[in-house]
Amino acid sequence: MSDVPFGFGPSDRDPDRDRDRDSDGPKDPFGFGNLPGGFPGGLPGMPGMPGGLPGGGNFDMGQLGQMLSQLGQMLSSAQQAGPSDGPVNYDLAAQLATQQLAQKTSSLTDAQRTAVADAVKLAELWLDPATEFPAGATETVAWTPSDWVKASMPTWKRLCDPVARRVSGAWVEGLPEEIRSAAGPMLAMIGQMGGMAFGSQLGNGLGQLAAEVLTGTEVGFPVGPERTAALLPEAVEKFTAGLDRPASEVMIYLAAREAAHHRLFAHVPWLRERLLSTVEDYARGITVDTSRIEDMARQIDPSNPASIQEAMSSGMFEPQTTPEQKAALARLETLLALIEGWVDAVVADAVGDRLPGAGALRETLRRRRASGGPAEQAFASIVGLELRPRKLRAAAELWKLLESERGIEGRDGLWAHPDLLPVSEDLDDPAGFVNRRDTDDPIAELEKQFQAEADAAAEEKKSAESDAEGTEGSDDPDGSEGSDGPDEKK
Repeated sequence: MSDVPFGFGPSDRDPDRDRDRDSDGPKDPFGFGNLPGGFPGGLPGMPGMPGGLPGGGNFDMGQLGQMLSQLGQMLSSAQQAGPSDGPVNYDLAAQLATQQLAQKTSSLTDAQRTAVADAVKLAELWLDPATEFPAGATETVAWTPSDWVKASMPTWKRLCDPVARRVSGAWVEGLPEEIRSAAGPMLAMIGQMGGMAFGSQLGNGLGQLAAEVLTGTEVGFPVGPERTAALLPEAVEKFTAGLDRPASEVMIYLAAREAAHHRLFAHVPWLRERLLSTVEDYARGITVDTSRIEDMARQIDPSNPASIQEAMSSGMFEPQTTPEQKAALARLETLLALIEGWVDAVVADAVGDRLPGAGALRETLRRRRASGGPAEQAFASIVGLELRPRKLRAAAELWKLLESERGIEGRDGLWAHPDLLPVSEDLDDPAGFVNRRDTDDPIAELEKQFQAEADAAAEEKKSAESDAEGTEGSDDPDGSEGSDGPDEKK
């Protein structure tokens, strides 16, 4: 599992690993490090700021000036973007990502847009016999990286909000009541600064991702509008430059993957919601060790900055991983692997005999995902999740075995209901899952279950109506309601 999202990290982090990441991975445009609690960098004397407290032995005034200048840029951008009404300032994130991309991209040409549209049309024709799901995309577009940021922001908001809300609030909830009361206005300001910090981090990440992502579904599901197939021609051209394959062949293969994703998500209505709700399940479990916060709070001397620094660097604000969170991450990893495995298998069937380099492209994209490409980095920064290549390959093998044993209809029929899908243990033994499924008809069993539930509901309703009628007929204990008794004649 990767580092915890939004600046959280273990107190015993490996400095060599961090140095490697800093040299190879995305750079923070503001030069901030990671402060526990989700605030990148912080102020001099806080973890992540070289030099320690002013007056320390190796304090670098040049670094302080650079940090203050960059902080001023962030505050200026935040002022232009406007205040945030949630845990993340998404206007700031979009603005920072767009600014980061401004010098790296150019306008798309008509030829690029036409190439994308033609590739998707051809891919759809090839996919028709490879799956039971009809075409899912009703619109095909070519995006610049900035277009991708704008189109994907609503989805990132849905993904980031639950995690950021819990991260920003978990440590505050753990503070003793007297401290919260005394620091009321300060906590509100910290919350606003947290929204800016999260927005800055998200904007930086989206800017990096948008410059590399190839399609609208490369993160594992559609991040843009529903039923909109999208390719990013500039990124595809850069990707193709490192391959020994014709550009048209690469474009068609990527278009087939994009179209296959949309077929699956358009005709499996519960799938997108299940993915997003699993992220929310993970977020709801974010907690901190409140007893540790209380102990450390008693030891803090507000007049002694060193005691505050010690508390902040002690890891007391680090979230604790719960069994529920581990289960949610396992479900998310398995579902993403099943999606990617299905797309991998279907596209291989659709284009394998038509594109000479299909096998090489398939392996290249598998390695791109396995080596921590843009999709893995995005999920790692948001939910601390990294897809393991073993799961992805095992999922593709499972879908291929199901097709061999049950045909295309039987393979795709497992998407009818989430209870029919393989679980994590099944990906460790694809053949065992297929053999178990061969002993009965899963669709028939599901239909039986639905019918039994419907019959039970109907019987319960009938019984309730019968009881209601009996109650109405017994309002008069003597059964004489509505009759002309002797007293009435008098």
